[in-house]
Amino acid sequence: MSVNNSMKTEKQLIEAINLLRKQKDALILAHFYQEDAIQEIADYVGDSLALAQWASKAQNEIIVMCGVHFMGETAKILSPDKKVLIPDRNAGCSLADSCPADEFEDLIAKYPEHIVISYVNTTAAVKALTDIVVTSSNAKQIVDSLPQKEKIIFGPDRNLGNYINGITGRNMMLWDGACHVHEQFSLIKILELIKQNPDALLLAHPECKKYILEVADHVGSTSSILKFATNSENEKFIIATEAGILHELRKQNPDKIFIAAPPEDATCACNECSYMKLNTLEKLYLCLKNEEPEITVDENIRIKAVKSIERMLEISAQYGL
Repeated sequence: MSVNNSMKTEKQLIEAINLLRKQKDALILAHFYQEDAIQEIADYVGDSLALAQWASKAQNEIIVMCGVHFMGETAKILSPDKKVLIPDRNAGCSLADSCPADEFEDLIAKYPEHIVISYVNTTAAVKALTDIVVTSSNAKQIVDSLPQKEKIIFGPDRNLGNYINGITGRNMMLWDGACHVHEQFSLIKILELIKQNPDALLLAHPECKKYILEVADHVGSTSSILKFATNSENEKFIIATEAGILHELRKQNPDKIFIAAPPEDATCACNECSYMKLNTLEKLYLCLKNEEPEITVDENIRIKAVKSIERMLEISAQYGL
């Protein structure tokens, strides 16, 4: 995918994007895992909860979701009257892919007495089968808001589900799904990093495997990791989540040191989501220019799915999240 000769440099792309966003009344949202240049040009940068909140309040004609496909679907579900675009249609999610709607529906049918909680990293079709959507920022509070005797199906991330079970004392039934990025962190390499940097704190995302979380000094969502590092008096941190968050961490904390936790793959020094990195400045420019790829959601699915997302936003608001 290429632009014409007058649009080759990053500076020219940024100028063109800024012109188009004004002409077309477009709001650009970006996840913390996007490349640095996209985070810099976005109107808002945040985690999945923040992106959903901004999408629900958007007054613009167009929402450009610089993230992965399920995030675009969530924006469309919450703002059906807006045109929702994504720079690269192929920006998917291994976690969402691990939970096909038909298979999830079969499980739900076997346990009709269970309430269904689904992680936001799911397709619109799965959200339509769900009672309450959660993110890593609010999963504990939402589970805690339910009666202790409530029977719960939680999907699709088994690592997040196990973590929530552990800190809430629940015994939720877990779907066996996982994020390929967070599954790949190497405990041996992380322990070696800790040995080399004894003054560093390990901050880990709850999508990581249990043995990573057990050695972490803090476990939380990307926004929680950012807040913890910013408020901490410590000056060095090892970060066990997708490496895109390092940009905002360093931006807000220029005097602190952040080290990316390594994956099992010996050729990589950090752990990146290949889907998130499909979005580029050039694709963002073309997306605005051509107003495609566009995210669409079947209206019958949207009507069902929006209830589960709105329930999440209501409970989050009650907790001040």
